[in-house]
Amino acid sequence: MLQSIYIQNYALIDKLNIDFTPGFSVITGETGAGKSIILGAIGLLLGQRADVKAIKNGATKCIVEARFVIASYGMEHFFMENDIEFDPEECILRREVSANGKSRAFINDTPASLAQMKILGEKLIDVHSQHQNLLLNKEGFQLNILDILAQDDNDLSAYQKVYHDYKQICRGLEEFIAQAEKSKQDEDYIRFQLEQLEEAGLKENEQAELEKESETLSHAEDIKAGLYKAEQLINGDEGGTLALAKECEQTLQSISRVYAPAQEWIERLNSCYIELKDLAHEIAGAQEKIEFNPSRLDYVNERLNLIYSLQQKHHVKTVEELIALADKYREQLNTITSFDDRIAELNKEKDKLYAQVTQQAKRLTELRTGSARYIETQMKSLLVPLGMPNVRFAVEMTLRKEPDAKGMDSVTFLFSANKNGTLQNVASIASGGEIARVMLSLKAMIAGAVKLPTIIFDEIDTGVSGSIAEKMALIMQDMGKQNRQVISITHLPQIAARGSAHYKVYKEDTETGTNSYIRRLSDDERVCEIANMLSGTTMTEAAMNNARALLGFPNN
Repeated sequence: MLQSIYIQNYALIDKLNIDFTPGFSVITGETGAGKSIILGAIGLLLGQRADVKAIKNGATKCIVEARFVIASYGMEHFFMENDIEFDPEECILRREVSANGKSRAFINDTPASLAQMKILGEKLIDVHSQHQNLLLNKEGFQLNILDILAQDDNDLSAYQKVYHDYKQICRGLEEFIAQAEKSKQDEDYIRFQLEQLEEAGLKENEQAELEKESETLSHAEDIKAGLYKAEQLINGDEGGTLALAKECEQTLQSISRVYAPAQEWIERLNSCYIELKDLAHEIAGAQEKIEFNPSRLDYVNERLNLIYSLQQKHHVKTVEELIALADKYREQLNTITSFDDRIAELNKEKDKLYAQVTQQAKRLTELRTGSARYIETQMKSLLVPLGMPNVRFAVEMTLRKEPDAKGMDSVTFLFSANKNGTLQNVASIASGGEIARVMLSLKAMIAGAVKLPTIIFDEIDTGVSGSIAEKMALIMQDMGKQNRQVISITHLPQIAARGSAHYKVYKEDTETGTNSYIRRLSDDERVCEIANMLSGTTMTEAAMNNARALLGFPNN
């Protein structure tokens, strides 16, 4: 529960440090004294958006720090999960907002994100402001009340897990069907491209070989003439290289008996002769193979033109890339033909998950139905003492056509304050005072089911007075006895008198400006404050005696 709060340089607050007590406490003060400012500062600790305009004029930053006693609330899991130092007795939240717009958050002096601060803050404190009465018209709020009182966290988590899987399959199926439709629209195009590539009968390295053959066929006559001349130069009858080599060998042979080095030259020359003779044979063979073949040249060029055309069409540079593209088209066609099978599998999986969703939703409906009947009984018992003797309160539950993230249940709180009145949506028929009493009763009910250390009611008493206000105070007082801290910001003396501690917010004008303050009142000061709330600006002895009576103090 909230042990203390420190505020510096926030709005009209220069510096404020106040301790709070367990049980039921009240805060009073004139309109504009700064009660909403304190709530705004607490809001910063709950992760709300920081406005640099809230920084006190002339200051470089504002600081809000609160200390909470957490010994009885089992919060270690949050600190372990977020790797934040854990103190089993105390938790400190601090928020700093600089004039340059930067904001920093700390949990137990460890830097934290606003998301972490918000999660922890919601476990520590609940601020019920007047605008929250509007939540009564929100179906999500009403359903949440049922879930809290049904204590169905585990069942709801199990449902949301299977619902998440179901929605994921639904999205995947929709995307797959869309992909299938688009692919089927492209099927004819893909099939045509593949047939064209398959008809081409492309082979690896074919292009290089055809280009080489085209070059050869295009110069067949020049090549044949060159080969003929080369063969004649080597093997000609007169003046050929072979004849000259043979004559040279014979010349050296004639001197070899008298000149020893000639023998080595003869051997080398003989090797050259054999190599030249073999070369001449190969050139002659190649010459016979070379022929001018216009039809073959036309075929090769047509084949190359087909390859070049396909490469240009598909924006590639090699035959290998065209073959890879054909493989890709083939794979796409295989995928398209398997779409129907895959869609059937996904539909089967979707139906299976939908059955699990509806089964788990049915379990939630059963738990919520029990919770709804409990709410109806409890609300009547709480509202009748609050000045509604003929009240009727009903929880209408209907099934949705399709499940959502919270189940299949649609919930509406129905209300009638008058005898034989028609039950209608509570938010559309109840007056402001009636809504305040309904919200207080709901909060009182769920307080027992939720281990929430601190609840702050900001003028929950709007629209009520007299004995009804006193009975509302008794409810809040009772809530404060259950290891819980309840703080009520109020304008009603009947509620203010019931607090075990009474704090007053006020403001004073100084030479440097106007400052807001808060302090705890003594018993005598409480009498004066409540008497002032009873009588207004004119303090009377009757008002003082009435204040003492409300507080249970003896008259002087």
